Amino acid sequence: MRIGELAARTGASRRALRYYEQQGLLVSARSSSDQRYYDETHVERVKLIRTFLTAGMSSKAIAQLVPCMTEPNGERARTALTSMNRERARLSSAIDDLTAAREALDRLIEVNRDFLANAAEGTARD
Repeated sequence: MRIGELAARTGASRRALRYYEQQGLLVSARSSSDQRYYDETHVERVKLIRTFLTAGMSSKAIAQLVPCMTEPNGERARTALTSMNRERARLSSAIDDLTAAREALDRLIEVNRDFLANAAEGTARD
């Protein structure tokens, strides 16, 4: 498939796909006229890249995982595992921070609801 179809199937822009290639996250085959061609494995790869980017992983961190995804061997697996563990710890910390922020917001929402309910009761009595 060509870049437009890959973009349509993954939700990534053509520009993003070219960026992924530039960063070493994605490799396409090239035609004699230098057009990019992709196969079905690229669809899942792009979706995974987008998931990692959405989670806040840098393209550099993702690039450390690519060799293990494409042609794993002992050294690549060890390097990738170190990177994966580091990113997992970062994500876990971010999740904890987001959970704490949501809980604080829930408390403020409840205080605000109570205030509005009491204010409505006060207005109704007047």
